[in-house]
Amino acid sequence: MTNQPNQVDPESRNWAMIAHLSTFAGYLIPFGNIIGPLVVWLMKKDESEFVNDQAKEALNFQISILIYVIVSAVLILLLIGIPLLIGVLVFDLVVTIMAAIKANEGIRYRYPLKITFIK
Repeated sequence: MTNQPNQVDPESRNWAMIAHLSTFAGYLIPFGNIIGPLVVWLMKKDESEFVNDQAKEALNFQISILIYVIVSAVLILLLIGIPLLIGVLVFDLVVTIMAAIKANEGIRYRYPLKITFIK
């Protein structure tokens, strides 16, 4: 199911992609990485199962990333936090782009290292 494209209408594909890409708002707005997919999820969760799934996936991943960033920031005191923080941010950038591409193809993407908070 995860890697198989299914019959998803173009509008749902676009909204799912927006849910993933909206996380980049976090680079401009505090907590924008969480607010973006949350807004998409709240707006579209009842209209499309695909958008509901992908927006929750993006939201759960961004909450996980926030936790990883906080842990990395604390570990800066031990000097290992700087490379960890850089690694987390690069990881976030790469997998978010991959998720947006897959969502645009109609494929349900599952983020690695994601903690599920919203089911």
